[in-house]
Amino acid sequence: VMDRAVVSLLPVMLLLAVLLALDSYKLVKLRAVAGAVACGALVAALMVPVNGLLLDMLRMSVTPFSRFVAPVTEELLKASVIVALLRTRRIGFLVDAAIYGFAVGTGFALAENAYYLRLLQDASPGTWVVRGFGTALMHGGATAIFAMTALALVERRASPRALFPGLLLAIALHAGFNQFLLSPRASTVGIVAALPPIFYAVFAFSERSVSEWLGKGFDADAAMLELINSGQFAGSPAGRYLQALKGRFEGPVAADLLCYLRLYTELSLRAKGILLMREHGFHASVDAATRETFAEMRYLERSIGRTGVLAIQPMLGMRQRDLWQLYMLGK
Repeated sequence: VMDRAVVSLLPVMLLLAVLLALDSYKLVKLRAVAGAVACGALVAALMVPVNGLLLDMLRMSVTPFSRFVAPVTEELLKASVIVALLRTRRIGFLVDAAIYGFAVGTGFALAENAYYLRLLQDASPGTWVVRGFGTALMHGGATAIFAMTALALVERRASPRALFPGLLLAIALHAGFNQFLLSPRASTVGIVAALPPIFYAVFAFSERSVSEWLGKGFDADAAMLELINSGQFAGSPAGRYLQALKGRFEGPVAADLLCYLRLYTELSLRAKGILLMREHGFHASVDAATRETFAEMRYLERSIGRTGVLAIQPMLGMRQRDLWQLYMLGK
């Protein structure tokens, strides 16, 4: 029993640990990963009654159901966890998208394989090799691919339609694996051979992207903060834009817009500083003063309202990663 558990559960956990180790900026905390794994396991638990109900409704046998229906329902529910993380600004880069996605898939695979360990006690050792090195890694890889694709497309176009290409890719990978067009073991070998290079390439690209974003963003934030504090902000393009907004808002709200811009820029600088320290091996956490600044910015956000936040966004450059850095400071 122990051998079957090790073979079916350990590989996906090891790959998740490797992904965490490769994250030099430590974008995702361990407790957040544990939460994503737990969400994935919950999704797997929900799929047992859902798939049972669908089997009865569709009057299908298990084999065609696992090939054509289960990939859709399972990837939809796993994707819902990633969508929630995107909407709450917890994902900003491909690295953390890959980690969160694989963590959700890991939780799903662990729960599913634990269920089958009890259900299929007489299964051959080859079954557990396929489930541990193939099915489990496929679940993690499919959800990671959805998370990375969704993040990349949401940054370009903030629309629900940006989620569909990644979802279709995840479903295609899942369904393709379940077809076993060659053989279960050949499909498993394909998954084991393909996923590590894909993740390595994604992490290498994302590391360069983060480094470039930190460099350019740090300089831009520093210049904006210096401009605000210098007293010459009113004559700048951003200042003229803010002056144009005054006619649309009451006096106190217009003043709050400038305060909001200053606090946002300060927090953005601090977030980038924390990432730079982590990159060089220093432990960096959010201090009390930063949390107070964040609380003040949240107060101003309520004061200026949703319309004010939307109006000032052109000066903030609020992309997904910019929103993510504020979430990082607010944790």
